[in-house]
Amino acid sequence: MTIKLNGEAREVAATTLATLLVELGLADAVVATARNRDFVAKEDRPATPVVDGDAIEIVAPMQGG
Repeated sequence: MTIKLNGEAREVAATTLATLLVELGLADAVVATARNRDFVAKEDRPATPVVDGDAIEIVAPMQGG
């Protein structure tokens, strides 16, 4: 299926947000996630479906000043 990942079209096989992070090699990364502009908490990722056309945002926290 095709999703928009951080604004760019991408073909993925994952069916949940948690499995998408595994597919992308980010399963253990500290990241924030959103599906179709709605924040998804870490504990909700396994139950959050990813379907064709979804817009997924994955961002890592930045440090600095």
